Amino acid sequence: MTILDLHGPRTREFLQHLLANDVARLREPGKALYSCMLNEQGKVIDDLIVYFMHDEWFRVVVNAATRDKDLAWINQHARQYQLQAQERKDLAMIAVQGPQARAKVLALLPPAERARVEALAAFYAADTEAGFIARTGYTGEDGFEILVPATHAPQWWQRLLHAGVKPAGLGARDTLRLEAGMNLYGQDMDETTHPLESGLGWTIAWEPKEREFIGRTSLEEVRTRGNIKKFVGLVLEEKGVLRAHQKVVVEGIGEGETTSGTFSPTLNLSIALARVPAATGERVMVEIRGKLYRARVVKPVFVRHGKALV
Repeated sequence: MTILDLHGPRTREFLQHLLANDVARLREPGKALYSCMLNEQGKVIDDLIVYFMHDEWFRVVVNAATRDKDLAWINQHARQYQLQAQERKDLAMIAVQGPQARAKVLALLPPAERARVEALAAFYAADTEAGFIARTGYTGEDGFEILVPATHAPQWWQRLLHAGVKPAGLGARDTLRLEAGMNLYGQDMDETTHPLESGLGWTIAWEPKEREFIGRTSLEEVRTRGNIKKFVGLVLEEKGVLRAHQKVVVEGIGEGETTSGTFSPTLNLSIALARVPAATGERVMVEIRGKLYRARVVKPVFVRHGKALV
């Protein structure tokens, strides 16, 4: 991830213009907000989390793969607000996720900080002597994302290992985020798609009407035209594995495409996210290696906190 700190008296005003979601909702120190950052056409430059610490300090965490274009876009628009994003290359992030994640981390904190971090509600963060600790994540599980000086990260890693926390790579994380129905930038949305066709309409704050965020005019035109593609979950009803970019056939209506797919260990089934015609019903066919397989359309949250929802 790329960590940015924004400082200045007009930081909130700047973010209200930059982001589709509205940081005016952030009033309590440590509160976090998920949002898309759009271009003028309403397409997704990146998705991110912004943390409100105080009126002149907001912390933004964006994707590492989009670092260069994100920084260029943010700095381009920040000039008129007399502020600049400070990239925190001195910080490292360790995500600790799972049913026991909070207990494992809390046990490693100094007693003076433990109660404060334990009291954090979901999507809140605390800037502590032990590090910046946020109750956020990208797995559908509870836990923390811990931002510490990069020089301290190896020590944190070793302490977590000693406490019984197991390392997990991107493959495991991708399975978890897909089971949780969480979008991945570059697959489920990018600069060719807008939030309304990516299952992210809930991240757009349309009120107040006078807030002119970047991309608003284009999105309002899309919403007025209607017939927007749906973003759905798919559960394969036959043996096979769903992957990204497989054709989805909706009989009598048209075609769509899977955007992410994998085998779900929790469900013991193959699952996917897909962008399909607006009139798609409860069943579709997915083309895998030239053959059509039956799939059921579901709400794109398959598993939450280890429990099946489909």
